[in-house]
Amino acid sequence: MTALLLTYRFRQYSGETDLPAIAHLINTCKTADHLDDFASVDDLRHEFASPDFDLEQDLRLWEDGHGELCAIAQCWVPKATDVQNCFLWFSIRPDMRELGLETEVLTWAEARVKRVAQECNLPAQLRSGARDDQADRLHLLNQHGFRVDRYFYRMARSLNEPIPEPELPAGFVVRPLQGTTEAAAWVEMFNQTFIDHWNFHALTVEDRTHWMEDSTYIPELDLVAVAPDGTLAAFCYNIIPTHENDRTGRKEGWIGDLGTRRGFRRMGLGRAMLLTGMLALKAKGMDTALLGVDSENPSGALNLYQSVGFYKRYTFVSQVKTGESGVGDGM
Repeated sequence: MTALLLTYRFRQYSGETDLPAIAHLINTCKTADHLDDFASVDDLRHEFASPDFDLEQDLRLWEDGHGELCAIAQCWVPKATDVQNCFLWFSIRPDMRELGLETEVLTWAEARVKRVAQECNLPAQLRSGARDDQADRLHLLNQHGFRVDRYFYRMARSLNEPIPEPELPAGFVVRPLQGTTEAAAWVEMFNQTFIDHWNFHALTVEDRTHWMEDSTYIPELDLVAVAPDGTLAAFCYNIIPTHENDRTGRKEGWIGDLGTRRGFRRMGLGRAMLLTGMLALKAKGMDTALLGVDSENPSGALNLYQSVGFYKRYTFVSQVKTGESGVGDGM
């Protein structure tokens, strides 16, 4: 490898002309690391257009000495609660690893969250993580002062096996969400559902509307349970990652968001909505349903998923690096 190739420089995002190279870099890294999710230009275009993503501040690219993209880092900086969080994702081309890029990426992300935390006069937390079989990434984070604080499971279930018939409480009906006219009601239900969960960040109507503008959004898979009085009581938002399935040849669909509003729990709505979502994915030709779950979910979601046949594929290890109150130092 030439010395020129081993050099690198960072730059900001230049616009949509960067998307093919970014997708190629991410997919090259996913393949090298034996990961099973991939990126497409369409997916990235929609992701980068998110209303809470600042392309100028929260995205950085690195090029090697020949001008080829060799690393990308992306931050999500949600509205602060009692701390200012920053969630970091990054990909570094395999031949450019362990040359100093990792430290540069983490230093950039730490500086980003420190600036925001100082503006809010709050402690700063930089969050990242990796699958439990990504030993190098986990070791890297540990070396830079991150500590494990949560485990999440990726679970799967064959849709070719029998699926029990959903049983709704009397008077409840399941139907698709009625477009953006119900986006605000859905967001209110979502926030009421997850407000007591770990590391909760409130969803906005703008975020929800943005989801619904995705080219892969399927309205009939965006399901809600409606109480007798018309209240949106539970939801099962399902996703078919078309571009990823085209790349892998698989037929997998996601139980993207599942929940029951407080005040309507312990009625069987969660199980009924989960089974309804699975049947809806099966009707769309999917062979497998996927979902992610917090291993310490307080609502008993893990037990629910296991009870209908979901099994763990792997564990995602969430890690955090914490700064001191008000100044963001200590990282």
